Amino acid sequence: MGLLDAFRRPRPDGAARSRVAEAARRLGGFGPEVALTVNEIVCADPACPGTETVILILRPGVRAEAVKVGKPVEQVSEADVAVALAPRPSREAEP
Repeated sequence: MGLLDAFRRPRPDGAARSRVAEAARRLGGFGPEVALTVNEIVCADPACPGTETVILILRPGVRAEAVKVGKPVEQVSEADVAVALAPRPSREAEP
């Protein structure tokens, strides 16, 4: 075991990642042509909550979109996914 292994979190449970991806597909209305990935990251920025779940949405011919939930994937609920996928006002609309 290396020195950095002491600081690594175990890889998130595949079942939890699948559950979050299925919820995102259903709640986002994404068809089979849209690829979804769910990963857990540890953000070193003090403004971050620490461990975050990132849902990457890959639509054909469109730039990839990432939405985040500020908790480990095992703790992400359907309500969290719904909030993460909710439409946001466009930055272009800001003054």
